[in-house]
Amino acid sequence: MADIFDVIADGTRRDILQLLRERGASGEKGTSVSQIVTALGVSQPTVSKHLKVLREASLVSVREDGQHRYYSLSPEPLDVVDDWLFPFFALDDDGLAAATGLTESAAHAADVVGRAAASAKHAVTSVFNKLPGR
Repeated sequence: MADIFDVIADGTRRDILQLLRERGASGEKGTSVSQIVTALGVSQPTVSKHLKVLREASLVSVREDGQHRYYSLSPEPLDVVDDWLFPFFALDDDGLAAATGLTESAAHAADVVGRAAASAKHAVTSVFNKLPGR
């Protein structure tokens, strides 16, 4: 499987993910390749090539209906990106204390616990994904 960061580094793939996220929020059962082509103004072969990469990275799921394929976002693989980015957006103890009304020492404890929870979540997910049958 390609590194998730390599997969989302491409702007067209990010545009496809964004489109699927927006369409998924409106309750649709998926978005067809032709709808993606029309919405993004990109050729069908280009969209198909990017959808293949997104499928291989498990970022999209596909539902077949006759000759048509409908794609939906599967955001779980992006948890790796979220976990990696989390420390860059964490507030320092002063900022967290001001934002939450906690004392500085309580804000520090909350930050430590939050980072530990993100790290533990990432570790458990990594082990789970290596289990047979996954």
